[in-house]
Amino acid sequence: LQGLPDGLRPWLMSFLLGNVVPFVGTASLRFDEVTSKRVVVRIRNRRQVPNHIKGVHAAAMALLAEPATGFCVGMNLPDDKLPLIKSLKVDSLKRSQGDMTAVAELRPEQVQMITTMDKGEVTVPVTITDESGGEPIQCEMVWAWVPKARR
Repeated sequence: LQGLPDGLRPWLMSFLLGNVVPFVGTASLRFDEVTSKRVVVRIRNRRQVPNHIKGVHAAAMALLAEPATGFCVGMNLPDDKLPLIKSLKVDSLKRSQGDMTAVAELRPEQVQMITTMDKGEVTVPVTITDESGGEPIQCEMVWAWVPKARR
């Protein structure tokens, strides 16, 4: 998709990834960047996602962090491995303002572990910001991987 115009690339990437993981498509997440080391995902504060104080609902914020971190892991896993979310922790820090963005990044040693170990787990760093640039939540996402074929 890198050869596509900048305006078309995020839409097409979001559409394709929404077909791979249907709930991601249902939530209308927008993937602005997907590489083997970094994933950037956005959600608009639209009519379908607010909480009772008109911010993005906490569950929608967690939804934003999950595929950002999961795609980081999945982009590095060999085809014979299966990624699984092991735990997710979300701490609410302050009221959110407007749209939200998640940025997940893997360190080189994490990529090395994911690509070489038969099974394992990794805590994927993710930062969630709102339109003000603040971080209304902090997340800790632990992903595991196992062989697809059961022994």
